[in-house]
Amino acid sequence: MKQQILQRYKEMLQDRIDVFQDMISGLTVDAQNDAKGSAGDKHETALSMMHLEQEKLNQKLKEILEQKAILDKIDASQTHIKVALGSLVMANGMQLFISTALPKLILEDKSIFALSPQSPLGSKLMGNEVGFEFDMNGKPFIIQNVS
Repeated sequence: MKQQILQRYKEMLQDRIDVFQDMISGLTVDAQNDAKGSAGDKHETALSMMHLEQEKLNQKLKEILEQKAILDKIDASQTHIKVALGSLVMANGMQLFISTALPKLILEDKSIFALSPQSPLGSKLMGNEVGFEFDMNGKPFIIQNVS
């Protein structure tokens, strides 16, 4: 199941990378076309706005590429005894994939939550094993399974 989860998250990120790259290249083409046919203050303002938008998109793309790099480090065939990067953890009936913060995934009618090891919950889980109990925001948690 871990391999399927990892593959789905990689596909999700690749789709987002493709969308951002398309948007960035579209802005580049628009800026080139605008440069050929315009002059004056309006033209300069439009180019500045396109440039700012392109910078924002490049920043988002950079963040997604960093997330993908984290996923690329994970060996889904590896079984963990203690929670580590790439672990699939069951705690309080929740499936938690220790990787990077990503949207919830539904796989085989199960909800999977991707957590960063640096997140509050992820940092509590890291390095611990089945049976470990802790409180998070006043709610008791117990690790039921690690793979």
